[in-house]
Amino acid sequence: MTDTATTLDVPGYKTGTWILDPSHSEVTFSVRHMMISKVRGTFGMKSATLVAPANPLDAKVEASVDVASVDTKDDGRDNHLRSADFFDVENHPTMEFRSTGARIQDGDFLVDGDLTIRGVTKPVTFDFEFGGFGVDPWGNYKAGATAKAVVNREEFGLTWNAALETGGVLVGKDITITLELQGALQQD
Repeated sequence: MTDTATTLDVPGYKTGTWILDPSHSEVTFSVRHMMISKVRGTFGMKSATLVAPANPLDAKVEASVDVASVDTKDDGRDNHLRSADFFDVENHPTMEFRSTGARIQDGDFLVDGDLTIRGVTKPVTFDFEFGGFGVDPWGNYKAGATAKAVVNREEFGLTWNAALETGGVLVGKDITITLELQGALQQD
């Protein structure tokens, strides 16, 4: 069953421009390693802006991630991820996301957009969950949300791998990206 809602009512939602709070936001990822476990890592958010009109389904998001900030708790692996084998940070220092639309499908709020990694842009859909709204002790109106998507890294040119003696490969194709976000409504 697909929902056909053209508007969405979100309690606490306010129109305006929202700016990411990087000290309360995080980009994490996980990928299958040696086909037996998962490696997890983080990236630093560089910037994100949400322009929120009256209908949340018409909102527009632009975000940028600092690829050089990759941290998997292993310096050797992190340096390899920054190299031309993977992200090629020297030539592609950021990952970018620009939304192209939002929709309700089977009760889920989905944000569609174009994700650019290593100079390759592909459509991706994030499953988006509103966390809530509130005022911080300094009077700033804040919002929280979680977004999650799975992408095939090879579609973005991240094709390096190594065969294992026991069969299979060192690094899986599917990457789960999770965004924990907090932003503040800008004052006029």
